[in-house]
Amino acid sequence: MSVTLTTTALLVVVAAAVRSTWSPCGWSMLSTITPLTERGRGHRFGATASWFLLGSVVGGTLLGVLGAALAGAVRAVGVGIDVRLWLAAAAALVATGFDARVLSPALPHRRRQVDEAWLDEFRPWVYGTGFGLQIGFGLVTYIMSAGVYLVVVLGALTAGPATAVALGVVFGLVRGSAVLSGARNRTPERLAAFHRRFAAIEEPVRIAVLVVLATATVALAATADALAGTVAALACACAVARGRRYGRGDTAMPARASFRRPTSVERRASEPTTA
Repeated sequence: MSVTLTTTALLVVVAAAVRSTWSPCGWSMLSTITPLTERGRGHRFGATASWFLLGSVVGGTLLGVLGAALAGAVRAVGVGIDVRLWLAAAAALVATGFDARVLSPALPHRRRQVDEAWLDEFRPWVYGTGFGLQIGFGLVTYIMSAGVYLVVVLGALTAGPATAVALGVVFGLVRGSAVLSGARNRTPERLAAFHRRFAAIEEPVRIAVLVVLATATVALAATADALAGTVAALACACAVARGRRYGRGDTAMPARASFRRPTSVERRASEPTTA
């Protein structure tokens, strides 16, 4: 197993998970699972967030199992490390192209949100785990970065099922941990301020993830062949330059969104009575 391939895969996993936080589902979870909102429902944030994190890790594990199944096939066929590095570099280059908006269809893909009606219909452990499971799996809700696809591909190309599962677990853990960033949002004012800061760093994060994907491409290509690494570096430099010319994605919060009149949070009329 190539150290470069495994290390690169881990960096891509973290970058893809972080970028996914700025999906509509990510925004939604940072608004609906907070101390403020959970108190309004008569629940405890710590408990709901724990269920959410657990569900996200399980979802990430399932994503890793998908990569593990493919890794088993790669090992069974006996694909050599050189070929796997070439394939990994090619996949990373494609992912870079998508994130730079050079390739189509344009991101985000899979424009589906979790069902927030669950907040009224189910108990905290159900909606917490259910939301976390979907978000941790990464492929059934908004896909903000092609790095999510790359998580599965690189896991498969390690030819190590256990490594692929571990990568999925890390992805789910990072995705689920994002909800803990709102642990201090106990008032409407704090929640509003948090979202202003969150919106302000979306574009820097998008660019940073694009750079990570480009760096992964170059590292994998250079490990396979020095000339390929040079060509990949030139291609990625062009992609990053093009990607930087794009502003925020169509899921970003408007820069001038008003937070001066936060909506009061009241207890929901219909408390969960099922599950």
